[in-house]
Amino acid sequence: MIKSKQPLAQAIVQLCEYHNIQHIVISPGSRNAPLTIGFTNHEFFECYSIVDERSAGFFALGMAQQLQQPVALVCTSGSALVNYYPSITEAFYSRVPLVVISADRPEHLINIGDGQTITQPHIFGSHILFEANLKDHFKKPFLKTVKNNNSRIDKALQLAKSECGPVHINVPFSEPLYETTEELISEVKPIKIQTNKKPFSLSKPTIKKWHSSKRKMILVGVNPPNCVQEMYLKLIAEDPSVIVLTETTSNLHHPNFFASIDQLITPLDATDFEALQPDLLLTFGGMIVSKKIKTFLRTNPPKTHWHVDEIQANDTFFCLTKHFKCSVNTFFEQLNASVDSFSVSTYFETWNRVKIRRLQKHKKYLKSIPFSDFKAFDRVLKQIPNNYMLQSGNSSTIRYLQLFELNPTLTVFCNRGTSGIDGSTSTAIGAARISNQPTVFITGDLSFFYDNNALWNNYIPSNFRIIIINNRGGGIFRILPGNKDSKNFSTFVETNHTLTAEPISNLHGFEYVSANTVEELDLALDCFYNQSSHPKLLEVFTPSSENDRILLSYFDFIK
Repeated sequence: MIKSKQPLAQAIVQLCEYHNIQHIVISPGSRNAPLTIGFTNHEFFECYSIVDERSAGFFALGMAQQLQQPVALVCTSGSALVNYYPSITEAFYSRVPLVVISADRPEHLINIGDGQTITQPHIFGSHILFEANLKDHFKKPFLKTVKNNNSRIDKALQLAKSECGPVHINVPFSEPLYETTEELISEVKPIKIQTNKKPFSLSKPTIKKWHSSKRKMILVGVNPPNCVQEMYLKLIAEDPSVIVLTETTSNLHHPNFFASIDQLITPLDATDFEALQPDLLLTFGGMIVSKKIKTFLRTNPPKTHWHVDEIQANDTFFCLTKHFKCSVNTFFEQLNASVDSFSVSTYFETWNRVKIRRLQKHKKYLKSIPFSDFKAFDRVLKQIPNNYMLQSGNSSTIRYLQLFELNPTLTVFCNRGTSGIDGSTSTAIGAARISNQPTVFITGDLSFFYDNNALWNNYIPSNFRIIIINNRGGGIFRILPGNKDSKNFSTFVETNHTLTAEPISNLHGFEYVSANTVEELDLALDCFYNQSSHPKLLEVFTPSSENDRILLSYFDFIK
């Protein structure tokens, strides 16, 4: 087997194999040649070549999101590394395991005016779990340097897995870079880190507090599919003192759950808020999309807020009282182990009646409005086939999704760590590449154009589908408070444009279709998911001047 002659490259390749990090996303370059030689000539690894480093970072993030295992990124020195930063911050806040392996010049060539050099150590600041800044193997004493380097590499890889987040390994390579050998310079073995994890146990007062509370709210953020056992979902769904608010990205479903949080919350007045205020709030999962529920719980805080997570807890509502460091299934198992009856309460019954009325009004409103973002999302979501993966763009896209009841066979993902629009397409393609599910990606126009290099990619499955809701700008800014009539609004806030995705679609071999009316959209969707030898893109044009009025009127209508 061909290997690089560089000892550091050999050590990294060996340790990645030991830690079962199989998927390697490489952006072509010269300084990273020793790593490229090592990974691409080893039969264990599956390597991907993505030229644009920013897109490569999100492509890897999409794969790691689906695998729930680390994916490695490899780049050359200089500004190439900086382009990973958006995906690294997303991975950090979404807790997705990424391993960034950056090639660098030797230390004596930094900051002397040599080309393609920047100060690479500490470049990701506080947005990584661990940083391994390696030393050139030509440094003395040789054996001590080798041992320290190997220890740092191993620690980085172990932390990416155990703590679920990004790590950075910075590797200085001296020239010559392209020399190869079939010999293993030295065998590297991982160091086993001993963990003294204590068994988790809920106290009797905690269990008593839960079961004696009359108004319990469970709020669920981002979760991978099938993370909570059905038996526990059934238990909490049948408890009359519990209401379960689920975000679209929670991937949890039950007829008794409240899936459209903003639909429930937005029309409420002060008296309603008082009636909804929980005694006890239980949260689990990742980031929360709904601004309305954040505002409600910050303004009307519960007496008790518990968060369940094995690693961390965010004090999102400024009232966190307890962090239970365990899995959700372990928590519910112990919570319900010795209880055979529920508290007497009308909490669920009261708010379920509100939910039913809201859904009736929702359906009535859809029949009364003209073609718009709102109506387009309704049509699009109803036509997604069973068992698809739905990847969502950020900004208005994910917020519209929260207003609709989704097909429970779908799995839903969105980059909610930093909530940026800048890598959603690349993430969706990375996820589609690794998943067995066919994938549809729904996005806004600005997000799509911002990340159009995502389509410069040789790994897009033929069953991949993109739906762009093109309202000719950042339509969400018309919904937010601000002076929409100012002369600068359309250029510097909303960012009006006349672009269409058709040229980009044609350039990258997508089948393209567009729709400007309900009838055209229904016709396009009829065959959009049919089998094809090419991925497909549907661009839906909606009236930018009407969308904000229709959405804001919706919340008045459903009161």
